[in-house]
Amino acid sequence: MSTTFNYKHLYYFWVVAKEGGITRAADKLGMAVQTVSAQVRELERSLGYALLKPAGRGLVLTDAGLAAMQQADQIFQLGESLPDRVRDAVSAPSVRLAVGISDGLPKLVVHRLLQPVLGEPNLRLLCHEGEFDDLLGDLALHRLDVVLSDRPAPNNANIKLYNHALGSSAMAWFGVAALAKVGASNFPGSLATLPMLLPTGHAAVRARLDLWLEQGAIRPRIVGEFEDSALLKTFGASGMGVFPAAEWVQDDLLADGGMQRLGGCEGVMEHFYAIGTEKKVQHPLVLRLLQPALHNP
Repeated sequence: MSTTFNYKHLYYFWVVAKEGGITRAADKLGMAVQTVSAQVRELERSLGYALLKPAGRGLVLTDAGLAAMQQADQIFQLGESLPDRVRDAVSAPSVRLAVGISDGLPKLVVHRLLQPVLGEPNLRLLCHEGEFDDLLGDLALHRLDVVLSDRPAPNNANIKLYNHALGSSAMAWFGVAALAKVGASNFPGSLATLPMLLPTGHAAVRARLDLWLEQGAIRPRIVGEFEDSALLKTFGASGMGVFPAAEWVQDDLLADGGMQRLGGCEGVMEHFYAIGTEKKVQHPLVLRLLQPALHNP
């Protein structure tokens, strides 16, 4: 890197790229357009490559600019977390665990998966729910300590991630008493006569459920599909339809007496994973999450 490289110049370039133009970036920064433009040109001079090129009334990134933007994103996103990290370091002693939770993972399962660390004194648990790929990006940037998911991370030449299997659970069908009474006769064929709630494709188990229904020649009457498993359970508890859930959390589902189990979903399993950036896990709480062996009910 050139000895004239300046991180302030990189920051101005980063804002220009995010805003899509020097004028908008100057407004955001509260600076003159000429000043911002000169700072970006100085960065290009120090790197030896053009980073931006005209496109219509705005600017777009060159190939060199794309590479610089990827690095700048990591640098300044990490920088944004610096105040929190410093505050945490000087505040009351705590053990911090930042967990990404894939939006396809059932919420009752999440609580069970985190149970091994919940008794930790001075625990500061930060849970971030989001789409799977976004969470893996945050994990790669070390904004998360671990990601909990219902699927393993795919192979990626640019991001080194490690999958740790936490266990799996068979699936079963549940519903309110009135629906369970109807469904108990001639199960599982009776599912075709009942309103059905299903998770969307965000949940890895959806494809396995669809295959199970197809193989059983069951043509479901789907009345609702939900990305959020808590919403799925809520609408199921209201009597809108029967729904599938992991048998691993059956006791929680049946605890209030409002729902009943119709029957099993033979051969369909839901799998749970912890995904990290280290082959040999160092974080003590992540290690603790990986210790218990999860068994099917």
